[in-house]
Amino acid sequence: MTTTTVPMLDTYPRTINLDRAKLAATIDALIACAEACTACADACLSEDGVAELTTCIRTNLDCADVCGATARVLSRHTGYDANITRDLLEACVTVCRACGDECGSHAGMHEHCRICADACRACELACRDLLTTLN
Repeated sequence: MTTTTVPMLDTYPRTINLDRAKLAATIDALIACAEACTACADACLSEDGVAELTTCIRTNLDCADVCGATARVLSRHTGYDANITRDLLEACVTVCRACGDECGSHAGMHEHCRICADACRACELACRDLLTTLN
């Protein structure tokens, strides 16, 4: 997957107090997760048994919003606040775990839920990995 994340971080003119490779990987995982969750929610809405997928849809949309906001905040470094970064990453871990579990429970019936669950789990791991580097 080709993204602009690494080149943009590489051109940032000041010091970034995070491991740039882990930061880039986390931003990319957050963006991928937000996209997967949005697409999964939409696919769930198209299923014949949509009423049975209400929790999945809601969790998908919550996860997409939290991941999208976190990706945007992690892409900004001027006036960086480690406490905000830590709190957002912890929120992502929580919502990605919940969404991954919910989508995982439907993965046997809906391929889009399996794909989404995988994206959520990858994002959760990336957020946990970046959290370990925060001072």
